[in-house]
Amino acid sequence: MVRRAVLLSRRQVLALASGSIALAASSGASGARFFPAAMGVLAQEADLESVSVALDWYPNSNHAGLYLALERGYYAEESLAPEFYTPSDPTTVLQTVGAGRDDFGISYQTDILLARAAGVPVVSVLALVQTPLQGIMVLAESGITRPRDLVGKTVGYPGIPSQEAFLATMLEDDGAAMNDVDLVNIDFNLVPGLISGQVDASLGAFWTHEPILAEQEGYPTDFLKVDDWGVPPYYELVIAAGEDTVTQRSELVERFLRATRRGYDDAIADPPAAIEALRAASPDLNVAVEEAGIALLVPAWTAGGVPFGTQTPERWDAYAAWMAERDLIPDDLDVAAAWTGNLAPATATPIP
Repeated sequence: MVRRAVLLSRRQVLALASGSIALAASSGASGARFFPAAMGVLAQEADLESVSVALDWYPNSNHAGLYLALERGYYAEESLAPEFYTPSDPTTVLQTVGAGRDDFGISYQTDILLARAAGVPVVSVLALVQTPLQGIMVLAESGITRPRDLVGKTVGYPGIPSQEAFLATMLEDDGAAMNDVDLVNIDFNLVPGLISGQVDASLGAFWTHEPILAEQEGYPTDFLKVDDWGVPPYYELVIAAGEDTVTQRSELVERFLRATRRGYDDAIADPPAAIEALRAASPDLNVAVEEAGIALLVPAWTAGGVPFGTQTPERWDAYAAWMAERDLIPDDLDVAAAWTGNLAPATATPIP
């Protein structure tokens, strides 16, 4: 994947899926802080409550609603002063949230369930993206249009077990099997590995990001989405809070989510304003990539015609059953304890 060295890779976060999640009371997270100085002054003057929010990656179009809500004062109206930051090691997000060192964190449905299985007390309180974003990226000129076209080909991936499960399911759904392909670990080099010819396909890309980067480099791509080939639909990104936060500070969660919903509702209605808020928070933002990304994300935020933020037991149970079938989590995991929709009542989000 093409990245400036100073930026953090989302692939680092997906390493949570390796099962290396551990709750360490002495661990912490530090990193780039995207918190306007004026907000700190405002917090002192208006007695706003500081809220720490760990991001899954550097600010990008998936976070647009957060920054638009901040810019428009929606958090301040809830007497909150959120500090959004990208940890130096984003794999610690669920650890610090579960331990209460961060009030909220951006993570993934897959990783919430893996964390719960590892004993980390985190809860998904709102779905940011209603659909999977992951899949297999191939060059448009490759002629690969379905999973069984990968037979005899080399597939690169970051070495994450949950993505191996995605690939196995996709191949089996199309009449092939894992031993029909050569699976190689290319670390996080999904775009460079593909355009250099090192691999025939890159597994673990997001269709809202990596294909846009490849196109910028002059390499049009095609994309096989995981949920088109046997993987149950799931929430790609979610907002997580610790169990203690949910049970003992439910009013805080409600206030934070209420402001967040307003920000995303506005971002859906006015994507350029959301990108401008992102750019103001992150001057190094690749505006062209994020403009293309948000155009793809806006429909995904309310896919299925549901209000922004919706979570359902059917979606959680079906995806957890698939993860258990693939030996990613135990069969008896308490899935209902992994999420709550009670603190984020639905709103009538306009459907694009």
